[in-house]
Amino acid sequence: MAGTPSKKRKAHGPKKQPPRGNPQKAHAPRDPRTVAKATFGDWVGAARLRTFPLAVTPILVGTGAAMLVVDEFHWVIALFCLIVSISLQIGVNYANDYSDGIRGTDDHRVGPARLTASRKAKPRTVLIVALTFFAISALAGLAITIRTQQWWFLAVGAVCILAAWFYTGGKRPYGYYGLGELFVFVFFGLVATLGTTWVQAFALPQEAWFGAVAVGLLACAVLLANNLRDIDQDREAGKRTLTVLIGRTATRWLFTIFVLVPFVLAGFLALFYPIAWLSLLALLAALPAILIVWTYREPKELVVALGLTSLTSVAYGGFLLWAFIG
Repeated sequence: MAGTPSKKRKAHGPKKQPPRGNPQKAHAPRDPRTVAKATFGDWVGAARLRTFPLAVTPILVGTGAAMLVVDEFHWVIALFCLIVSISLQIGVNYANDYSDGIRGTDDHRVGPARLTASRKAKPRTVLIVALTFFAISALAGLAITIRTQQWWFLAVGAVCILAAWFYTGGKRPYGYYGLGELFVFVFFGLVATLGTTWVQAFALPQEAWFGAVAVGLLACAVLLANNLRDIDQDREAGKRTLTVLIGRTATRWLFTIFVLVPFVLAGFLALFYPIAWLSLLALLAALPAILIVWTYREPKELVVALGLTSLTSVAYGGFLLWAFIG
């Protein structure tokens, strides 16, 4: 009969469900066209150099805070902290390329093309590269642990790598449920900055905490700019980022708050460390980023905002380091 439930389901079609499943068991759709293999430049681009300042900033701030306690620069430990941070950042970027690519989330990407989604590289190859950088980060972290005898840092490192993977990997990636900014604040702000301070000074002065909060907020602002750019594609793919959940206007306000609050904290620190006033020079990059976020017409314009926010972060960290050691 025409009115039976079965025919109604056939007429309307099945309800579309968001992508699910373990990325390791998923398969990217085949592209019938011949695609050139990834070049060295493609691999460098997939590492997403614009995000590298986010790995450098916590090391700058954490090292400066440590020198307030020990009045000595442990450059070897600081260098290995930098290796851990940058390797983890690169690993995260390649892991996201792999996981989002095989889910199909990046098939209609506005920003720079990804290796997996563009079919320029085999998913397995991208995965191996991601795991390689995670391994480099782990080895550098192990070296720090042996040098400092802080064996509990092994657990911290393991949690950091797991958090990096499950951002977009696994059956229920937390980045798909609006938790990306929270984890970025914790791991690229608090853990990275305070961890750098601890392994050099075995103490956590209040300056380290202020700096860690500022670093975390700027890292979250970069992620907001990225997700604002991809909001339409993410919504279509079923990726429920915080930006998808709260909408464009609320994201603009949150981005503005995340960018400006660190300068309020710097103003407070400047009462005790006058050189911190120079961190306001980083507003030369921050304010244009905020303006772009509020006035952009094309999503690709937000790539510039993302880059400016990353530049703001590393400039801010550099001036704070100077303030602490000056």
